[in-house]
Amino acid sequence: MTQASYKQFCPVAMAAEVLCPRWTIVLLRELVAGSTRFNDLRRGLPRMSPALLSQRLKELEAADIICRKPSATEPGIFEYQLTKAGRELEPLVEAFGIWGQRWVKTEISLQHLDAPLLMWDMRRSLNPTPLPKRRSVIQFQYKELSPAQRSWWLMVGPNAAVDLVPSIPDSMSTFMSRPICAR
Repeated sequence: MTQASYKQFCPVAMAAEVLCPRWTIVLLRELVAGSTRFNDLRRGLPRMSPALLSQRLKELEAADIICRKPSATEPGIFEYQLTKAGRELEPLVEAFGIWGQRWVKTEISLQHLDAPLLMWDMRRSLNPTPLPKRRSVIQFQYKELSPAQRSWWLMVGPNAAVDLVPSIPDSMSTFMSRPICAR
């Protein structure tokens, strides 16, 4: 998978050759979280170049961790799905996150907030079931961030599709300019 090799007949070393190149574990995080399309993976990995993402996807496919299949609903679109071997990595990816929360020291601050990534994760994690069966708009404001990253909207359609909108659509400006009244 990578040019460098541990050249050891050891399961840990062999797994590390496949899983430890830069960006591979966070790419697996996105796949485990449910992203299946190239552009969705890009949104979850905004600092990863498209060329490197493409290369890592090919490497994971060659290692039988993912498979690339045509979309069943959109001609010309391909989706990446975890294979049985890939699904077996889910507890490992989750354990990485738990370990990172517990042991990696970081200064908690909104200055380090990656708003686009946080909002992308909220978009895919939102359960629209309790929302009304009409278009709903949820606004998030991060007042401490720059104006370009300050306001975000999640728009939930009547069909429960959730869209992330980084700027207010013109059609919503009148609706959004009215304050919500407390009862």
